[in-house]
This record gives sequence, structure tokens and C-alpha cells, in this order.
Amino acid sequence: MEYKIDVNNQVEIYDIGKVAKQAAGSVLLKIKNTVILAAISRDDEQVDGNFVPLTVQYIEKAYAAGRIPGGFIKRETKPSDFETLTSRVIDRSLRPLFPDGYAYPTQLTVFVLSCDPEVDLQVAALNAASAALFLSDIPVNKVVSGVRIGKIDGELIVNPTNSELKNSSLDLYVAGTKEELLMIEMRSIPSMDTEVVTTASIDPMLSENVFVNQSSNEFTEDEILEAIDKAQSAITEATKAYEETFTPLKKEDASLEYKASLEDDEVYEYIEKNYADEVKNAISQMAKSERASELNNIVKKILTDDIAEKEGWEEEVVKNVINEYKKKIVRQMIIEDGKRADGRGLKDVRPISIETNLLPNAHGSCLFTRGQTQALVVVTLGNDKDGQMYELLTEKGTQTDTFMVNYNFPGFSVGEASPLRAPGRRELGHGNLARRALEPVIEMDRLQTIRVVSEILESNGSSSQATICGASLALKAAGVNVKKLVAGIAMGLVFEGDKHAVLTDIMGLEDHDGDMDFKVAGTKDGVTALQMDIKLGGVSRDVLQEALYQAKEGRLHILEIMEDADSKIEVNNAVLPKLELFSVDPSKIVDIIGQAGKTIREIIEKFEVSIDLDRDKGEVKIAGDDKTKVEAAKEHINEIVSRPSRGRDQRGGGRDRRPRDNKPIPKFVQDEVVDGVVKRIVDFGAFVELPGGIDGLLHVSKIADHRVERVSDYLEIDQKVRVRILKQNGSKIELALEK
Repeated sequence: MEYKIDVNNQVEIYDIGKVAKQAAGSVLLKIKNTVILAAISRDDEQVDGNFVPLTVQYIEKAYAAGRIPGGFIKRETKPSDFETLTSRVIDRSLRPLFPDGYAYPTQLTVFVLSCDPEVDLQVAALNAASAALFLSDIPVNKVVSGVRIGKIDGELIVNPTNSELKNSSLDLYVAGTKEELLMIEMRSIPSMDTEVVTTASIDPMLSENVFVNQSSNEFTEDEILEAIDKAQSAITEATKAYEETFTPLKKEDASLEYKASLEDDEVYEYIEKNYADEVKNAISQMAKSERASELNNIVKKILTDDIAEKEGWEEEVVKNVINEYKKKIVRQMIIEDGKRADGRGLKDVRPISIETNLLPNAHGSCLFTRGQTQALVVVTLGNDKDGQMYELLTEKGTQTDTFMVNYNFPGFSVGEASPLRAPGRRELGHGNLARRALEPVIEMDRLQTIRVVSEILESNGSSSQATICGASLALKAAGVNVKKLVAGIAMGLVFEGDKHAVLTDIMGLEDHDGDMDFKVAGTKDGVTALQMDIKLGGVSRDVLQEALYQAKEGRLHILEIMEDADSKIEVNNAVLPKLELFSVDPSKIVDIIGQAGKTIREIIEKFEVSIDLDRDKGEVKIAGDDKTKVEAAKEHINEIVSRPSRGRDQRGGGRDRRPRDNKPIPKFVQDEVVDGVVKRIVDFGAFVELPGGIDGLLHVSKIADHRVERVSDYLEIDQKVRVRILKQNGSKIELALEK
């Protein structure tokens, strides 16, 4: 049966009972031309541990977009980063719904079978997965909805299309039930403003080059709250519609056994009476490995006591009760005393130390240490050929990512003797969060490919936020034009009865024993990225507002320390690759290449550089390891293009060896208005023939008062125009269109 639900700017059609009927629950969701299958299954035998053994796999099928997988093996193999991150989003949203003590291995599979390029696959995938779980015989009685909020022209939009999202300044993804939010992910999206600013010359045809100003589009705390309110309303509307539709179709809950609680009041009272001080001392051990070792020692001591042997206490029960007692002590100290396990106040940030460019051969590096969390962040610069190629179902062709953030978490960072493995979902998620936080302050029109690698050397609380801080300074240390420094901070919330406490810069212990953790990253002007996981029921708007503003205080404190470190950075220019991008008359590209490529080969060999030429745009890109040689190559090319081109004979073959007449170059007065004729149109403007037979360049920025996308929309060949002389330097003449 098909069930149509029109909600939040999209029509969702759920086909139930048609496919995958042997699964515990399944749906086929259609939105426009997107079709997604979600199916959930569970085993009949419980696992030994006391946890929810849920596995989520979101898989995109290449045939969904009419493609055959690229590469040597022509079938879907290793999941892409997008697939892994989407699986993580679904898992984080649905895991809190499972009942306590549920321990049956459960597999949730989501297949994208058909893909409409305008449909948000993450929103659709979560909604399909939630429907399959709710309809199954697994005792989950709440429906989850995912929504995305964009902001276009100052207006908040629910579930924008993929095309609309490209014009948005906000990307906010929220998952929740009718009563509560479960997960929030937010990022600001940089944009190019219409205000024109000038920069130093990189174009030999002009004395200055004109760019559109880039805005990082940070969001204030109040703006974030407004967007979250919008998302909450949309989620409430959607989940009500889902419940009305799906409740009559839900399978009867299976008769399942649940893991018994490992709490024991007798053991708890014994620990509280006899081992309270030892547990408190163990809590004071800040490193995770040290604290776990101390608690294990207490468990062993208890098990040797007479009462333990007499009552037959099991090690697993004692260990669980110890952890519950430890949790109670930690939370009691926070709520009642306003103190934390390491002696800090609720708003205190741990001591921070920063060292930049400690790696002599790396392009940029930063060792960022905050308390017992330490990240070594290294930046490497490359050219556009070094970008990461990838494919998305919703985009045509292959995409190239020129800003990459890789996060690594070796076992020794928490004192574990574990082997190094390929990055998992956690590593990819943390790297993605750092990238989203930093991307708004990196130049959109950058020449370089930038790779940031964060090696976590020590971890006790939010190494992802240490990565953001370290990366921001490492980029500066590599000479990258970072518009603003970005800092990240991890926050926590603890609730006891009608009391609550907001914690700044949480450590691992507080993350584990708290009720909510969220990470906020941004500049002095606002938030660029936010991630929040809520472990309990709904959080009021007032508490959320308090938490966001307290996070702002902590972020500004860290930024102040980072700014001091920034002022002391010494860029190691000797190891930095050099890139130059400039424009020439497109007709001169052939002179740079030379006969059979002889000239360009000589330049490459002489100056030890690589050269990329764009014949249509007249762009020349030079890259090399030696700044002096790159600049010399640029000067050499400018000399080539400034020479008069040798004409061809009338037969069109070979060069005309006859000397050309050396006509005198006419002189013009600045701001003089003259008549001209458009002779050639290029991407960056038009060449206009002036009185005296000389051409001047009418740059695209001088054609109109607003941004001009295509010159041909305003000018055509042989059109007569009136132009004003802006500047003349020999044969190089800059023009502006006279209004």
C-alpha cells in the first residue's frame, strides 16, 4: 500500500508491504524521482555485553544516477565519506530510541535505488530508516524526523532543494521526535558578496585586480536558536503526520527479554560506606587510562572482602555499581558544589599552550595542547591537481575537493595498546566537523589545494575542537590567507531534578557522565559550525541559550590566546611552494607555447616550474618549490607576451619575416572619454579598439555597477561604445564603460 504524506515542503510516498517482506520492518520511500529502501532486521540471540548492538549502513547504488562505478572494479565497494557520514547521522538519531536492556544484534540497511539531483538524501534516508524501525516488531514507539534548514536572502527555508542550498548561508540539519531534539549539526556557508574590493596586482594587463568580497556568514547565538526553533516546529509537524499514518500499520512488539540492570543496592551502600574516598581519589586521576586502572583496582579489592565472597557478588555487577557511584559523585560535585573533578569551576578552560612551525620541512604545523588533550596539526599545500576527486549521486561528473581535513586517533593517545587501523566513522566525523568549521574562512577562489592532518597525541576531552584550533594556526603558519581565526570548544550539560549546570571545556569523564555534549566552533563574529547530541529528553530553549552564550565566552577566551600565538608565527617561506596566477591576452597563449611547445618546455626546464594555460580565459598558472624561480618565470612570460606578435603570411603557413611598421603609440589623458569599437570578448572583459588603432582592456568589473556574470550579455563584437581612460602604461590601457 502507498501512503502519501505532504509535509515540510516535500511530498513523501511510503510503499509498505511491497518489498523486503522478510525483514523485521521495511519501507520504500519516494520523493520526486528519488527512491530509497530501508530495511531492519534483528537476531534472536542477545549479545553478552550490556549495550545496543545496532549497525547502520547507508549505501548509494551507482545505477541510481544511471552510472557504472568508476575504477578497476565495476561494483560498489568501500563506502564513500558521504555514505559513512550519513550512516553516522542515522545511527546517532535512532540509537537513543531503543529501550534499556535491548541487546539483540540489529542491522539497519538503507539503499538509494534512484536519485533525484534536487532531493536531500540525508533527510530522506533518515525518514525512511525511522519509518522502517517504527513499523517493525522492535519495541520502539517513537518516530524520528530529519529536517534541513537553509537561509536564503534572510529567510529561513525548511528542506531546501540541493540547488537552493548552494545559495544558502546556513546548513542546519536537525533530527528529533515530537517532544525532543536528538541531534543537531550546523555550518555556515561562505558566499561572495557583490561589494567590489581591490587587491594588489596579479594581472599584467591591469594595475589592480578586482574581486568580489567573501563573507564567512557566521551566525550569532540568537540566530542559531531561531533556526533551531524553526526546525523543531517542522519536526513536530512531520512526526505527528508519521504517527497518524504508521501507527495502524505497526507490527505487534516482539516478546523480547531485556538485560537485567546490573545495579545492586546492597553493593552500592557498601561502596558508599567503605570506599567513597578511594573512588573520589580515582576520579581525580584525569587520564582515562589512569582513572580506569584505579577503579579496576578498587573492584578487585572489594571482591576480596568477606562480604563479597559471602554474598557471591559478581565482578561485572561490582564494576557497574562502581561506575554508577563514580557518576553520582561527579554529578553531585558539579550540581551542589559548582566544582569539577579536576578542581575547575564550571566556566574554566584548561591551560592552553601553542607552538607553531615546529616541523622544519612541513609547510605549516601547530602543536595545540589544552589540558590533557593535544593535537599536532600539519598543513600541506599543493596545486589543483592534488585535490581529492570524488563523486556524488546528486552531482554530474567528478567533483574535486581542494580543502581536506584528515583526523587520526591512535590508541596511545588514551594509553591503549591498539593497532593502527583505517579511519572509522568517528575519525571521519571529527574530521568533517573540523572542515565545516574552517571552510568559511578559507578563500573560495584560492589557488592552492590544502590538506590538513590532525594527529591526536593525547586525548581527554574534545580532540576535534583542539583540531580546529590547531588547524586554524597551522594554516596561518603555512602562509594561507585565513580571513579570521577559528576556535572550537566542547560544552556539557548536567541535570539533576530541577537543577542544571553548563560546563565549559568538558573532559572525557564529563562527556561520559553528562546528559548532553555539544561542540561549538567559530570566529569572534559568530559560529561557523555546531554539533550537538542530546542524551536525555528535551532541553528548554532557555537552557540551550544559556549554554550557547557560555560557549561564546569560552570561545573568545581561546581566540585571545590564539591571537597572541598568531602574532608570533614565523612563516617558513623556504619550504613553501609558490603559486602565481595571472591573465594575459588569450591570443598571446600561442606565443607562450611556442612552435611545437618549444618555448614552454624551455621555461619549465630553465625555471623548474609547472605551467598550466587556459586558452579561453587567457589565464597562466605557475607553480614551483622555489619562490624566486616562480617569480622569474612569471617575469619571463610577461616579456614574451609584451613583444609584438609576428604575423602570418597571406597563405597562412609559417611566419611573415618582413619587418612590421612601428607605429607610434597614441597618448591619452586620464579620464578622457573616447569612442571605440569592441573587437574581442573574453571571460574577464573586452578589448576595445581606440582612436589611433590601439586596443584597451575594458575589465568585466568596469562594465556595470553590479557583478557581471557574462560579458556577452552586455557587449557584442563590432559594437560602438564610449569609454573612459582610467590609466595608460605604454601600450597597456585600462578602460571603463562610460554610462
